[in-house]
Amino acid sequence: MDEEGEIVIDSMEQISMQDITGDLAAESGFQSRADLLAVAKHGAGDKVYLIRFHYVLSGRHSRRD
Repeated sequence: MDEEGEIVIDSMEQISMQDITGDLAAESGFQSRADLLAVAKHGAGDKVYLIRFHYVLSGRHSRRD
């Protein structure tokens, strides 16, 4: 992607490991729950956050109202 823009956070919420499903993994672009966890799980912490966001090209309205 050669054009500049910004990431806009739509929502952020703490969830449990049980909330991470195959459907959520697929929605997030992963083949499976295991694939998502292989990328996302790191460190010793036990808190899980679901952050939804979108990308906006520079010069365009950046907020979802």
